[in-house]
Amino acid sequence: MKLTHAPLARIALASLFAIAGTAAQAQQPTYKIAYIDPLSGPFANVGELMLMHTQYAIEDINAKGGVLGGMKLQLLQFDSKLSAQESQSALQAAIDQGAKAIVTGGSGSSVVTALVLAVARWNQRNPGKELLVLNHSSIDPEMTGKGCSFWHFQTEANTAMKMKALANYIKKTPDVKKVYLLNQDYAHGKQWASYGRQLVGLARPDIQFVGETLHPIGRVKDFAPYIANIKQSGADSVITGNWGQDMTLLQKAAGDAGYNLRYFNHSAGSVPGTVTSVSQAKTGQLTWVAEWHPGQADTPKVDALAKAYKAKTGKDFLAPRIDLTPRLLASAIAKAGSADTVKVARALEDLSFDSVVGPVRMRGEDHQLLLPQVVNTIAPVDGKAVKVGWEGTNYGFRTDAVYTGNELAQGTDCKMVRP
Repeated sequence: MKLTHAPLARIALASLFAIAGTAAQAQQPTYKIAYIDPLSGPFANVGELMLMHTQYAIEDINAKGGVLGGMKLQLLQFDSKLSAQESQSALQAAIDQGAKAIVTGGSGSSVVTALVLAVARWNQRNPGKELLVLNHSSIDPEMTGKGCSFWHFQTEANTAMKMKALANYIKKTPDVKKVYLLNQDYAHGKQWASYGRQLVGLARPDIQFVGETLHPIGRVKDFAPYIANIKQSGADSVITGNWGQDMTLLQKAAGDAGYNLRYFNHSAGSVPGTVTSVSQAKTGQLTWVAEWHPGQADTPKVDALAKAYKAKTGKDFLAPRIDLTPRLLASAIAKAGSADTVKVARALEDLSFDSVVGPVRMRGEDHQLLLPQVVNTIAPVDGKAVKVGWEGTNYGFRTDAVYTGNELAQGTDCKMVRP
């Protein structure tokens, strides 16, 4: 009897261990990160791009062992619908599902600011259950200035830093003489216009600002009337914070009118479709600022990442800072030796990291990441300054100037309240 049933007993015992192992694996703690950004509406393509970059970085971190000796990062996805109210609902859902960090930035500064304030209120009422907000794209300086929060970390250069980079470039560009300010009617659009007047005016006192207009964000279908006003002003250049659909439609209207404008922008070139719209307009020059641009020379680390990203996703890689955001978080968790939110936040402060775009540092006093910025212009491929076309066009990116984060860093009004 014993000989007959021994194999069955061993099988049963092995099965029991397998089930126990599976259960233990299922109970393995995870560090949950909630992605809250537009996944529908006029800026859905922006949100999807940012989500894919975030997903790729998290999967890569997990493939290399996760954090804290095996804890995996888990990404939860929520659609902000470009609305502060919808983002609040998404935040509550993320809290209910156990999120410890929020990744956001593509919903606009007003929405992200509302999220940061909501997180601060939650954290104050719920000690031990705090969340962090990692902001990769909303760049209103108030978020790391007077409105700074211990719980908020910005991984993109802010508006003032980006405008300083453009002002430095415009200072050496004498054909820019008359400038019109056209911006989206929300916090960041107003900031972009304000810093344009201030920093470009300081760099080039001879420049004339010939007009200024704010328009509804994401709701203008035809920019022809705006282009007519700009043309009437005699402007040769436009300082515009427009992005996504608002940028491409603006370019289309100028192209239809045969108006050869120069555009100075913060990040529009990193949004899918922008290069295509420039190539279709056939007139105009869009100059923008980013930590890197496709086809940039002497960037082997980014090139390798971009190649691996495209091999896995089938999509073009555009934004190192978004990929960097979860990696900074993972580095801070490792530095803290804990997933405790307060400890991780303190570990993020003054964290230095060797990123694919070079060394970066999270400034402790205001939680502003200091990272390089490249001024570049979308231009036709010429085999010299522009060697690679983009989005299936014969247009790519020309490097105009490169600045370190320290060169662009400015003072802060932040008075951080720490727990």
